[in-house]
Amino acid sequence: MPEEKRRLRSAHITQGAERAPNRSMYYALGYTEEDFAKPMVGVANGHSTITPCNSGLQKLADAAIAAISAGGGNAQVFGTPTISDGMAMGTEGMKYSLVSREVIADCVETCVQGQWMDGVLVIGGCDKNMPGGMMGMLRANVPGIYVYGGTILPGRLDGKDLNIVSVFEAVGENAAGRLSNQELKRIELHAIPGPGSCGGMYTANTMSSAFEAMGMSLPYSSTMANVHDEKAASAAESARVLLQAIKNDLKARDIVTRESIENAVSVIMAIGGSTNAVLHFLAIAHAAGVRWTIDDFERVRKKVPVLCDLKPSGHYLAVDFHRAGGVPMVMKLLLDAGLLHGDCMTITGQTVAQQLEGLPDKPSEDQSVIRTIDKALYAQGHLAILKGNLSTEGCVAKITGLKTPVMTGPARVFNDEQSALAAILHGSIKAGDIMVLRYLGPKGGPGMPEMLAPTSALIGAGLGDSVGLITDGRFSGGTWGMVVGHVAPEAAVGGCIALVEEGDSITIDAHQQLLQLNVPDEELARRREHWTPPQPRYTRGVQAKFAFNCSSASTGAVLDNF
Repeated sequence: MPEEKRRLRSAHITQGAERAPNRSMYYALGYTEEDFAKPMVGVANGHSTITPCNSGLQKLADAAIAAISAGGGNAQVFGTPTISDGMAMGTEGMKYSLVSREVIADCVETCVQGQWMDGVLVIGGCDKNMPGGMMGMLRANVPGIYVYGGTILPGRLDGKDLNIVSVFEAVGENAAGRLSNQELKRIELHAIPGPGSCGGMYTANTMSSAFEAMGMSLPYSSTMANVHDEKAASAAESARVLLQAIKNDLKARDIVTRESIENAVSVIMAIGGSTNAVLHFLAIAHAAGVRWTIDDFERVRKKVPVLCDLKPSGHYLAVDFHRAGGVPMVMKLLLDAGLLHGDCMTITGQTVAQQLEGLPDKPSEDQSVIRTIDKALYAQGHLAILKGNLSTEGCVAKITGLKTPVMTGPARVFNDEQSALAAILHGSIKAGDIMVLRYLGPKGGPGMPEMLAPTSALIGAGLGDSVGLITDGRFSGGTWGMVVGHVAPEAAVGGCIALVEEGDSITIDAHQQLLQLNVPDEELARRREHWTPPQPRYTRGVQAKFAFNCSSASTGAVLDNF
């Protein structure tokens, strides 16, 4: 491709006599005149000492920057914010988690577009770094590649692997009298050994795996551990691949299509990924201008089996998944079964099918992480979309690890997370109850916080199979049990969940794809007449802006769905 065509974007800011003032700013940064003939490559660096998920990113940024320079590009480094879901969990701070997705997307779009960058390499770790960075790339629609910061190594205690969810569940065990204070402290001290994102198939590892499947990250890169040398080497290779994509004018929206999103969702189902993937891929599709609805997840779920035995409901961590063959091995199994679009383009310039050539037809027999299709853990995917009078727009149930995903029971109603958690820890929740946590949706939270503390407390108390929990908020990727999230319409806008009263009968039935409040329509109409919307919790700042602009969870809780 001609040099002029390839550099059209950065030429807007660097070429011509009228751009002399612009170039003078570059000279102050150490640029020479020869540098203006090179592509301007953004490096969106999510490094932060806020959280272990992002504390190991600088070495990856350094490796990428060096590779860009060696490959004839100009690295333009800028930062993106993050918050730690694990640290904010259970507090008001967790309401900033989903908000941070939009802030990150805005940062990437703003810098890439404002500086006319020719391409962008995004580096992130914690949960919202992935969808936020991808959304920003897709909005700008330049050649882009995602570099995942890498998973954390497991903690070890008494010969057993630990991770962050081990600590949350230990809190529930301690409250139930099943674990001593001393043992809780030991787990707390040993669960997180160093940098990297939470180690199970939780949201960060789910989204990184999905990006690899979608073709926006390099093969095998999504399951590497942050502390291993291969992670920095992969970051450098990612930079080299991006430079070639810039040369070939291979843009983000050339790769992210309806078919490649379906590939990503198929892999999410096969690996047993996080419920958050539903919310985030609705938003990613929106940013890409791709038609993708909540019902598409159910369509994919019905045809794709769960192949991987991964935490939270399974046995293994992301590092085990990596050793067993990682995302490429799962994709090979799905492709051979006719469950992937092999002709989708990837950032490497190869199609999915070309990238998977040469892989074995089945995983090694000396591992138990990845199963073949004929020996799947579940014949269908685990993220079920339920509807009914309690959620006419749809909601998400994670149904792996359950003896039966069907129950009917009395509602235990809570208008905030903290009172719900207290009820569990004090022993007020009994087998057969269905907890209703509401006013925690995109507008009501605001920010749709995750409910890992209550759900982990239920698991720790031995109630994971026998107590249901529904919410218009979200769940952590570490959540499992009889849980239903993303209930829409949410309570704050008058959804039926706002009308539930203590003791009402509720049915959760994943087989029938049903979430139903067993109350007559006439009674619900009477209750609605007396319902009034709550006053906004925030009237200024980023939370107020999010609450005012965000769409329903059923469309991704995005801010620009006008």
